[in-house]
This record gives sequence, structure tokens and C-alpha cells, in this order.
Amino acid sequence: MAATHQCICGKAIRYRQDLTVDRSGTTRTWACVDCGTPVPSGVAERIGHQYPS
Repeated sequence: MAATHQCICGKAIRYRQDLTVDRSGTTRTWACVDCGTPVPSGVAERIGHQYPS
């Protein structure tokens, strides 16, 4: 089952390309590529492994 996340801006986050990642700290922080709203880590890690076919 594919992981998805509905951002507050309305974007359906389905693929790694829909996320930005910040690796500046000790852990990665994921955000929506359109609005920059943080995405929960557990969901983002699953989505981060999904690529459009």
C-alpha cells in the first residue's frame, strides 16, 4: 500500500519529488515542496522511498 499525505495547502504528497528535506540537524526534517509545511517523519520516510513509475 502506497503512503500518501494531504498537506494543508491541498497538495497530495505521494512521491519523494513532492518533499524537501533538511539535513542540517541531527535528524532529517521533511516539508511540502509547495508551501514548506512540515510533514510527519514517519509518513515522510515512507513517501521518500516512492518514485513515480
